[in-house]
Amino acid sequence: MLASVMAPLWACILVAAGILATDTHHPRDSALYHLSKQLLQKYHKEVRPVYNWTKATTVYLDLFVRAILDVVWNDEFLSWNSSMFDEIREISLPLSAIWAPDIIINEFVEIERSPDLPYVYVNSSGTIENYKPIQVVSACSLETYAFPFDVQNCSLTFKSILHTVEDIDLAFLRSPEDIQHDKKAFLNDSEWELLSVSSTYSILQSSAGGFAQIQFNVVMRRHPLVYVVSLLIPSIFLMLVDLGSFYLPPNCRARIVFKTSVLVGYTIFRVNMSNQVPRSVGSTPLIGHFFTICMAFLVLSLAKSIVLVKFLHDEQRGGQEQPFLCLRGDTDADRPRVEPRAQRAVVTESSLCGEHLAQPGTLKEVWSQLQSISNYLQTQDQTDQQEAEWLVLLSRFDRLLFQSYLFMLGIYTITLCSLWALWGGV
Repeated sequence: MLASVMAPLWACILVAAGILATDTHHPRDSALYHLSKQLLQKYHKEVRPVYNWTKATTVYLDLFVRAILDVVWNDEFLSWNSSMFDEIREISLPLSAIWAPDIIINEFVEIERSPDLPYVYVNSSGTIENYKPIQVVSACSLETYAFPFDVQNCSLTFKSILHTVEDIDLAFLRSPEDIQHDKKAFLNDSEWELLSVSSTYSILQSSAGGFAQIQFNVVMRRHPLVYVVSLLIPSIFLMLVDLGSFYLPPNCRARIVFKTSVLVGYTIFRVNMSNQVPRSVGSTPLIGHFFTICMAFLVLSLAKSIVLVKFLHDEQRGGQEQPFLCLRGDTDADRPRVEPRAQRAVVTESSLCGEHLAQPGTLKEVWSQLQSISNYLQTQDQTDQQEAEWLVLLSRFDRLLFQSYLFMLGIYTITLCSLWALWGGV
């Protein structure tokens, strides 16, 4: 009920105020009208506003990061004696009705986004102030090597696209020192922190003449905490899990399954990391290099385990296919391999069986069976010795991979801590 009463009350006040402003005559309003009419009656915005064409129009620039771009210049055609117009020292005029400098930003890559502000302020001396908030999408060369502890330096270069320095010159509205350390207008969001804004003035020489330009270098650093939690710590955990696989026996088939699962985890993590790491042609993040090296160690270890298991499997099949009829009997050639001691027991039993099967007095056949048994045992000993040598060699290679992997993980951790310390000291 209170809202329904207040709404008509405010409406009455606004209507009364509008009627009062319409019906009441103010000399100041009349002076503003006559001043605007006098200034724009014979004004031609197509002409640069100087009486002497050899005199350059100086445009003063000021920059607030995530704030307003101040553009100030002097228009000699828009000056007046304030005592003749009720002491009016400042007036707002349509920007479309007056001359404006053609100042652009060289690094623009998209259409300028800014609210439409149709008016500018003009004071009695002819100084025009154009407070223009703009959203800049510019080309900036990213240095992502130290990501997420990176510091970026992006430049914004202002210059006239048509007029040389003889026609339009540029200058600083404030001193470069004041601009450099002014952070009051910057909104420190969750990802970036403004460090400084340095500025330089120069004249760019070309075949058409010299063009004045002012370059602002915006230095920012990234807040790395969100990437430390979502990228760096999980990557270290994944590497530690991969290190744990080295404690499995080298000839264990379960090790291949385990390392294959870790490789799948590496691949998924790599895809997720590529969506969060900024893309840059000039540099690759250091964590990407470390991650690729760790994946190479994982693939080498997995390949070594596959080769070892394949070699042992071939040796087992080769030992089972020895053509000793007395030992084989009617059994399958591809039966599972037993231990050497058990095999020797089987051989002994088989030899006894052979002696019973042999005819009495046939010493030649008995001697032949004994030679076959001796040859088989020698071959089996050679196979076991060769298998042991391969196991020792691959165990040494596995130990070398483990030590290299552990060293790389230590370097990775120390590097990240050092980059974080350097980031904090900027």
